[in-house]
Amino acid sequence: MNVHALLSHFPFRWNLPAGMGFKNNPVLQRELLVNLRTNRAFILLAVYQILLAAVTLIAWPSDERLNLTENPPSARRLVDLFFLGQYVIASLIAPSFAAGTISGEKERQTYEMLLASPIRPGAIVLGKLIAALTHLALLIVASLPIIVLFLPLGGVSVYEVAAAYLGLFVSVILFGAIGVFCSSYFSRTSNSLVVSYLVILPLVIGGILLWQSLATDGLLRLKVIVFIVPAFAIAAVTLMAAATASRLLYPPDVGSEGKEIIDLEQEAAEAVGLVIQPDQFPDRLFAPPRRDTLMNDGANPVYDKEIHGEIFSQGTLMLRLVIQISILLAIPLMGVLLFWLTPHAPWFAVYVIVFNLLVGPVFLAGTFTSERERQTLDLLLTTTLSPWKIFWGKFVVGFRVAFVLTSFLVWPMLLGIALNPQFYTNWLFIAGLFAIPIAVSVVNAFVAITASLYQNRTVMALMTTYVVLIVLYVIPPGLNTLASTLDFSESTLQWINWIGVTSPFRALFALPMDQHLFDSDGEIFYEGQPSLVVGYFVCSVLIVAISMFLISIKMKRLGGHLE
Repeated sequence: MNVHALLSHFPFRWNLPAGMGFKNNPVLQRELLVNLRTNRAFILLAVYQILLAAVTLIAWPSDERLNLTENPPSARRLVDLFFLGQYVIASLIAPSFAAGTISGEKERQTYEMLLASPIRPGAIVLGKLIAALTHLALLIVASLPIIVLFLPLGGVSVYEVAAAYLGLFVSVILFGAIGVFCSSYFSRTSNSLVVSYLVILPLVIGGILLWQSLATDGLLRLKVIVFIVPAFAIAAVTLMAAATASRLLYPPDVGSEGKEIIDLEQEAAEAVGLVIQPDQFPDRLFAPPRRDTLMNDGANPVYDKEIHGEIFSQGTLMLRLVIQISILLAIPLMGVLLFWLTPHAPWFAVYVIVFNLLVGPVFLAGTFTSERERQTLDLLLTTTLSPWKIFWGKFVVGFRVAFVLTSFLVWPMLLGIALNPQFYTNWLFIAGLFAIPIAVSVVNAFVAITASLYQNRTVMALMTTYVVLIVLYVIPPGLNTLASTLDFSESTLQWINWIGVTSPFRALFALPMDQHLFDSDGEIFYEGQPSLVVGYFVCSVLIVAISMFLISIKMKRLGGHLE
């Protein structure tokens, strides 16, 4: 019997509402064609597969004969590292695809045309979300043949692998929904991207801790990943998708009647939680009040315009969310790491560095690309200001805002160290905890503004900055962890250890600690690796010097208006 004839006997309709299906959703079809046909999609897939294949080749046992009846713990650690690595990579990539889904329409000035179409808001959100995550889902599926090769080594069952992939897919959907949700609240992709990362950061930390804490109880971990995690993710995704669709149905940010500049007084009156007050300390450090007097003679008009106008041109929502989310996470971390688990105190500095890594580039990666996008760079270059004066005006403003926002997290660290006598005998350790984040702030600023000079779009400059910093900061510790897990030779470990001079994370955990931080009366202390710490600062100076060299080349071209 014909299937269509059989279904026609049922009294209810099987077709989804117009625009809600996969075949007849124009938003989904258009986004898939655009995303999957770009060079970035193929390059990312190829690089991802090459990296996984390299890890597999390095980790594969070299023994001529294997005993497959045993369950070696090294195989389990390797599989755990494999899935945790994919989990972290998914948390980094998902917002980059999803955070610009709606804000990108606003930047391209097609947002109102999309809302005026007959497509339902729910169909728009569904299409944007699925299209943004399809490529990332392909990356995860592409890793399946690699993990199948590890199964014969033992240490993990097929059910645990299936549960891990289920958790990965659920996490990707959740991270993508967060990106789309944030994208609907901001008119710039860079703002929605950084807020998405800050919201996802606690989830990533919690997921890693949950996975590691349940490592000894495979059955319990299986139940949590299969039942609890999907239930939480489905509820969160449903609520965020409904809120995003409601915002598209009754959009508060349409129309061009002077709404490019937000009324700060009205925004402050409607704000929930923190309210920025530019006339009071410390708010005036990163968001001073608008000028109501003439500039002094010799003042840099670029600096004055950026510090008083650009920060407020899109409102203070991003700034307020950044401050509130970061402080909310910093308070419990301070109590745990600086008072209870003092040997793990460097992890608080890691949190400060990650915050600056996510937030700092936002204020510098768009300094020159935003001028190109507004087509005002040529006008700016025709003024009497030199290119270097323009550069330093923009750089000082971006660095000042990023540094002050980062310092909000330094205060809890300073307070925790001052109130805990265990730190009083560790002056070198304390100096390193503060000096390394300062060096990171400077390096991040120069890398971001260099990317802004050489890219044409803010999003590309921001992603370029993140890629460069991840290569410098994250890959060396990852290689060190992989080498330790696979029991590499001592010479190989030393070689990989010296690669870590580019990473502030490796430098933080190379700081010396005495027996007081270990809360021991005996001779328990950690000598650290002073050479690695010194090497990091030398490497930071070299990175800044290379950035300045690239900046000087571009400044000469800007001086000749070769754009």
